[in-house]
Amino acid sequence: MGLRRRLADLWQPWQPGHALVSIPLALILVITVGDVMAPRDIHLGPLLVVAPAITPSFAGSRLTALIGALAVIAQTVIAVLRGGFTPNHQVQIAALAVISLLLVIFCRQRERRVRQLARVRSVSEAAQRVVLRPLPHRMGPLRMASLYLAAEDEAQIGGDLYAATRAADGTRLIIGDVRGKGLPSISEASFLMGAFREAAHRCSDLVDLPGALEGSIRRHLSEHAPLSEAVDELQERFVTALILDIPDEGSPAQMINCGHPPPLLLRGDQVTTLYARHPEPPLGMCELSRTGFTPDPFALEDDDTLLLYTDGVIEARDADGSFYPLSERVARWTGSGPEALLHHIHEDLIAHVGGLPGDDAAMVVIQRTPRLRPAHHLRHRIHTNGFHHGTERGTDEAPAPGTTPPPPARRE
Repeated sequence: MGLRRRLADLWQPWQPGHALVSIPLALILVITVGDVMAPRDIHLGPLLVVAPAITPSFAGSRLTALIGALAVIAQTVIAVLRGGFTPNHQVQIAALAVISLLLVIFCRQRERRVRQLARVRSVSEAAQRVVLRPLPHRMGPLRMASLYLAAEDEAQIGGDLYAATRAADGTRLIIGDVRGKGLPSISEASFLMGAFREAAHRCSDLVDLPGALEGSIRRHLSEHAPLSEAVDELQERFVTALILDIPDEGSPAQMINCGHPPPLLLRGDQVTTLYARHPEPPLGMCELSRTGFTPDPFALEDDDTLLLYTDGVIEARDADGSFYPLSERVARWTGSGPEALLHHIHEDLIAHVGGLPGDDAAMVVIQRTPRLRPAHHLRHRIHTNGFHHGTERGTDEAPAPGTTPPPPARRE
């Protein structure tokens, strides 16, 4: 077992850096042969330092130590073949050994930093997934898909947010955008998502939900704002939000738009922008909790698709400064499912900008699936399709209750 494990440790999958090892090896060979064959007043041996110097750019500490040792051996061979260990050769060998050792120490430190960064990044990614929970692929009769594009490098979330939860007879969702960037916006987005999940179950009516979120945001801002922050600056911290209530069946869906971009409704080949008839200001701008919200109803029928997004999508610019035409581009993919639609928009948005957008961008796609038919409808369809026949061939009528159906006619 020990020998097998050692052999497994020695065997590593092929990497592009392995082919680059031939470069320092070739340099050592060429410099050694050139120095030996050159006139006695020409010394090429000091150039051997190039071999271990370039190795850390594509290899680790072990390979760097190996190349350094080969360079020292090559310098020793040159000294032997060029007339013995003169003081000049001894100094060159010692200097090459010291430089190789320093390069190995540098590689070890770099590898340690890389491992630390990998651990920190894994913890950060886990924390980000906890803060911004991925939406389930299905909630009741709804199919859902979500996408987040963070403007910060190496980040998965920012100031944009979305969340969904099941209510008594439907699904409630929120998508929002916290003003600002960086850690403060992430903290406020995390707080708002937690407040929404709690209030969505506590508020039986949708009109009470924005007021509850308004009060939670104001308390959070006042408790966590720095003492030196002015009141005017505190009032500039707000959240645009779109809150939806989608019943499983019966009643139409409802939305309350608090300063957020309107959603897009995809029905067949048509794309409709659902503008709010009763728009509300963003959450967090009022000193007191508000009441009297008026929801806007809209129909979400079977196979309809609803696209929610933040302003980072429609404000993304190309090289000429043109905004991304979301509604025009979405019309190309009206027949796609939630995951495919997000995939098309993602690729098209990246191509439009030429990279990631300059601001955080979030999108959520919701599609209502056809409701399952009751069992008696299924039996009726089976009967009418000819799997159950009456007394005569070609009739679909069942015998009257309490009677015995006659035997089928014999075929001659």
